Amino acid sequence: MRPHTLPLVCALGLFTAAAPANAQTGEAIYKDQCARCHGAAGEGTKKAPTPLTGDRSVPQLATVIDRTMPEDDPDKLDAAGSKKVAEYIFDKFYSPQAQARIKPPRVELSHLTIRQYRNAIADVIGSFRFPPKADDKQQGLRGDYFNSRGFDGSKRLIQRTDGEVSFDFKVGGPDGTQPVKVEPKKDAVPPKKDDKKEPEKKDAVPPKKEEPKKEPEKKEPPKFDPHQFSIRWEGSVVAPETGLYDFVVRTDQALRLWVNDNKKPLIDAWVKSGTDTEFRGSLFLLAGRPYPVKLEFSKAKQGVDDSKKNPNPPPKNAFISLNWKRPKGTLEVIPARHLTPVKFPEVAVVESPFPPDDRSLGWERGTSISKEWESATTDGAIEAAAYVLTRLPELAGTQDGAKDRDVKLKAFCLKFAERAFRRPLTDDEKKLFIDRQFEGAGADLDLAVKRVLLFVLKSPRFLYPDAGNLPENYAVAGKLALTLWDSFPDAALLDAAAKGQLTNRAEVAKQAERMMADPRAKAKLREFLFIWLKLDQSPDLSKDEKRFPGFDAAVAADLRTSLELFLDDVVWNDGDFRKLLLADDMYVNGRLAKFYGVNLPPDAGFTKVKFEADKRAGVVTHPYLLSVLAYNAETSPIHRGVFVARGLLGITIRPPKDAFTPLAADLHPKLTTRERVLLQTKPAACAGCHTVMNPLGFALENFDAVGKFRAAENGKPVDAVGSYDTRAGATAKFTGAKEMAKFLASSPEVADAFTERLFHHYVKQPVMAYGLTRPDELVKTFSENGFNVRKLVVDIAVTTAIAKTPPK
Repeated sequence: MRPHTLPLVCALGLFTAAAPANAQTGEAIYKDQCARCHGAAGEGTKKAPTPLTGDRSVPQLATVIDRTMPEDDPDKLDAAGSKKVAEYIFDKFYSPQAQARIKPPRVELSHLTIRQYRNAIADVIGSFRFPPKADDKQQGLRGDYFNSRGFDGSKRLIQRTDGEVSFDFKVGGPDGTQPVKVEPKKDAVPPKKDDKKEPEKKDAVPPKKEEPKKEPEKKEPPKFDPHQFSIRWEGSVVAPETGLYDFVVRTDQALRLWVNDNKKPLIDAWVKSGTDTEFRGSLFLLAGRPYPVKLEFSKAKQGVDDSKKNPNPPPKNAFISLNWKRPKGTLEVIPARHLTPVKFPEVAVVESPFPPDDRSLGWERGTSISKEWESATTDGAIEAAAYVLTRLPELAGTQDGAKDRDVKLKAFCLKFAERAFRRPLTDDEKKLFIDRQFEGAGADLDLAVKRVLLFVLKSPRFLYPDAGNLPENYAVAGKLALTLWDSFPDAALLDAAAKGQLTNRAEVAKQAERMMADPRAKAKLREFLFIWLKLDQSPDLSKDEKRFPGFDAAVAADLRTSLELFLDDVVWNDGDFRKLLLADDMYVNGRLAKFYGVNLPPDAGFTKVKFEADKRAGVVTHPYLLSVLAYNAETSPIHRGVFVARGLLGITIRPPKDAFTPLAADLHPKLTTRERVLLQTKPAACAGCHTVMNPLGFALENFDAVGKFRAAENGKPVDAVGSYDTRAGATAKFTGAKEMAKFLASSPEVADAFTERLFHHYVKQPVMAYGLTRPDELVKTFSENGFNVRKLVVDIAVTTAIAKTPPK
């Protein structure tokens, strides 16, 4: 985001004595009346220390100057003089373009961010595994149901895909309506449709009249022994975000759960003692990746009274559910959309803690180096090397004692180094990174491998993606992967680089389009959208129970899911950015339907419905966002206005110098929220910022603190009239959220802010480092492509990948 200040600090400060401005140039007026306080180049002085830089347009600057300057007598400078001053300072030093001319931004040498580091480790190690082909249409886990306590294949009665694992068998057995699928034998050859019939013999008996076909007998579903049966669910779970996940299995029977480790269970309650029915385990997972899952459940005859008095005791109850708590969520049954019956390989996840990445410019970047960061990369390398060594037979394809083990381990290490460096090694590098490490380790081949891994993962060639002079094709491949996946190139991308296919834009764009279909690309875009909406943290959504009965943690979690589904639907199906602001539909499940008054069954899953289409529009009226931007019991036009100004229009508003407490509603019971806000922000010291924030927030006042529509407050009609002074110098007026959303969807300021933020999130470099006209070019391409978000991401990735950037 461009650096700027609102309000313009003292606007132009304290002017000196009035001068005939009509006859002077803007430069002359500034030198005569402004430079004393603001410095010759707007750098600031002791009297007005804040530099005159920002992103207001010339008309906006002129308006502020004409209205407020000089402070002792605003009439000393007329509108014409104010415009001249505004034009001068805008072009000379105020605007981002002017600042870029004074101090040209550059592409900075950066190390991997925390996210990039973890993803790179996962993908370099994962490249030695062979995942099956993903199938987005398959959801849920494959369940094998056995009529025995153990998993006896001969007693498997059901094989099916269960969307969610949440069953209460009570005293019976599983529902046996889906029998095991019987595959045709390999030697069975079905008759061809065009096979010729044998000629009928002359003495053939004429065929008998066919009797009417009998209805096939309905087969009874397989029956389970209610005293003992077992189920095994297998597949993979896809993590929608990066962070710590709590996995919780609820059952009164024996269970084991494996997640991302096929050998060691995350939860093992196979031999139970006590009366516990809830079992937990935690794992750190990376977003956009499938992790192998296996859950085993067994109901046995423990506790059955087989005494002579009761030789046939009734069966006991049995239930099981597979749940999780996402990093920013609440406990829930794992939804089918995050499960697949396809079993993927394990993922190497480095959990070593890292110091936070630098975010001083508004986006993550790897520019800060410290002892803590250096130590973290060492810990990460040790953790990754230990992971590889424990799985060396699988990854290197050789067993202990094999005659050719040394050859295969050397080959493995060479491939590992090349994939970590994103290019082939030179002969000298092969000697340094591979040969010397094996020579120094003697007969201890595992030690040799460990030395190679640590040497590679601590090398600047790995930690600093642009540190070496990579061959052009490999440099393009590396940039493309970091931009779209926050990771390293896959086999297809490296193959294209090796064949010299990444030398023209069309080929690079083809690869980028392919990569956008990857779950990692989808996860990164979803993450950006939540950052764009200022929802990337874990907001406290507790609400006043008396004012909003029924709004609990479960409703809050469902609202976040609803917004996720809406964002994914728009971006990956329609693609039009404007629909994010204009759509009148919403994803609702049974719980949300009950709370917000939608006609759906209580047990309904998430369904897209038209929701108050005459009142709502896109993200600005989504109940989750509106709830976050509100207090415990009351709305907050200020928070909502700041969001629209900062998040959507791209205006940076500085926090107030002094902390303030909003006027309590119970102290002003006859006032509406709008009236209280106007009362509190009336002082001149507040006016500069609040003349922008308040009118934007007031347009959302038809929605209460949980995002429900309201027409009145405190017995008065809600006043939802709002306005905004555009950069073009016009004033946009709107009544209510829907009209404001239409203005925002057509505003060039919103498109400009969105494209710039998207660029910084993906590239992690200043956009103007790629040319002072690059921001305008982005918006132009965005518009020409129908404001398609995916195409904008591809354009950013391709352009920066092939850009000839200056030396770091």
